[in-house]
Parts: sequence; structure tokens; C-alpha cells
Amino acid sequence: MAGPPVPVLPVPVLLVTGFLGAGKTTVVNHILREAGGRRIAAVVNDFGAINIDAELIAGASDGVVSLANGCICCTLEGDLLRTLATLLRRAPRPEAIVIETSGVADPADIVRNLMDPVVWKEAPLETVLCVVDATAPPTAFEDPLLRAQLRMADVVALSRTDLGDAAALERARAALAALRPAATLVEAPDGQVPLPLVLPDDPARPPVPREPGRRRPQADRFETLSWTAEAPLSLSRFQAAIGRLAPGLARAKGIFEAVEQPGRRLLFQLAGGRATLAPLAGRTAGEAPRSRIVFIAEIGRLSEARIGEAMRTCLADREG
Repeated sequence: MAGPPVPVLPVPVLLVTGFLGAGKTTVVNHILREAGGRRIAAVVNDFGAINIDAELIAGASDGVVSLANGCICCTLEGDLLRTLATLLRRAPRPEAIVIETSGVADPADIVRNLMDPVVWKEAPLETVLCVVDATAPPTAFEDPLLRAQLRMADVVALSRTDLGDAAALERARAALAALRPAATLVEAPDGQVPLPLVLPDDPARPPVPREPGRRRPQADRFETLSWTAEAPLSLSRFQAAIGRLAPGLARAKGIFEAVEQPGRRLLFQLAGGRATLAPLAGRTAGEAPRSRIVFIAEIGRLSEARIGEAMRTCLADREG
């Protein structure tokens, strides 16, 4: 005789928001690494035609990617609710879902969708985590988009606390306390957000309902311009080109091969005025396209023609 049916527990959702380059992907990576045996599904919603964030997290091709620790990653394919439905039908079912929003997204609409009664029953929104760069200038806290992201936050994580001075950190803490006093503020160098703070220890614990706020129409503010090439780049020319473009950029990121380091793929990131280059493991060097960069800028600040002109000077087979 069969026993009673096993109840299907709801899968809590963690929504990770924050401005361009604040360190959201670093936080998601930390959560996946520290899953501790829990099956966590990460949904990446990258802003741009090249889904570089998904590659950094998963180190694999598009679609659902299984990780060695039982977690999975997937890219946002079309509608968010459809993506959630796909994850919830997987066997075994995930025990938590982390959604990383675009850096140019006001999370209010996403929160509102997640509060749909049908969605709430199976995948209730547990926590909204807003990641804020501790080294951001004071004017950053006046940005209406960052303020909209903070308005929805239950937890605010200060990233890059190890890179700024004590005075800047105190200014950031004071600004965040004034803008979102109800949120829990934590320091998160290298994305180290305590998991018990953002995901429930007890999967059976019912989530707390939240007020989504009024809908606020918001005009598009940013655009993405992508550039690819089939050839490796000159590292010195690339650095010079980025230096010329940087004043008009909000964010840039990409993967390329450099003629000075054959056989290696380099990860490039520009955020908060800081540019970094690091070797990237994973796919084999030489795959097409060998160089692919996505640039994010406020509309009208840069053009495809200007980016193309600057980046073509980086091609290794181009003279002088």
C-alpha cells in the first residue's frame, strides 16, 4: 500500500540586483561555490547581445549547465516566468533559485512578476539583495536607477570594501543607511555574502509577503554595443583603445586572445573606472570569434562607428 504523497516544497528565490559593474556576478559565483550540498539554480539575465556573464559563471555553452557540486546555471531564455517553470520541472528539483538582474534594470517589475499568486506558490521571493560598489563616488548614490534598486532591497551588500579607504567606506555606509534604513547592510569583499542571510536555512519556512510598490515607467537609459573579430588583438593597442573609449563607458567586458600571449584567452572587465585583465580557463583558444567585447554606455555617448574605429586599431594583423 502506497504511503501519502510527499509534499512538494516551494523553491525560494533570491533576486540579486545592483548597478553596472557593482559585482553581482561575483556574488552569484560565491553563492554557487558555497552551496554546501544544496541544489541551487542560477538564472543570468545579461544586458547585451553577448552573454558573457553566463560564460563566466558556468564556464560552458548556453542553456542549462550542471556544476560538479549539484548546482546548475542557465541563461534567461525569453520570459522569466517561463524560465522559472522550466527549472521547477527539472528532476531533481532545485532547492533555491538565484536570479541575477541586468545592471540597468529596475527590479520593481521583476518583484511584481514574482509575486503573482501562481508563481508565489511554487517559487516565492525570499530576498532581494542589492550589490553596491563601496568605491563608487558620492554622486553615484544620487542616481535614480541605483535608488530604485535600493528601494526594493532587503539586504545591501557592499562590494570591493578591500579596495577603498576607510573614509570612502564610511561615506558609502552612511549614504546607504539614509537611502534604505530598513535593509540589512553587510560587507561583501569578493562577493562573500553569508548564505543564511539571503536564503532560508529551513526550506519549509513560509516566505514573508512583500509590498511591490507602484509601477514607475522608466525610459531606456543605456545601450549595448558589441564588437567581435576573428583575429587576436595587440595587447598594447587594446589598452590604448580602451583608454580612449573609457570616458564614455558605463561598463565593458569581453574575452579575447592577445598576440603577445598565444594560446591563452584573456578576460577583460571595465567597471567603476577600473580595467582588469586576467587569464580565463575553459574553452580552447582559437575558437571563433577569437575576440568579443560588449560595451555599455548611456544612449548617445558612443556610436558603433567610433567603437569599430577604435577597436580595429587593435587587430594584430593591422599595420601601425
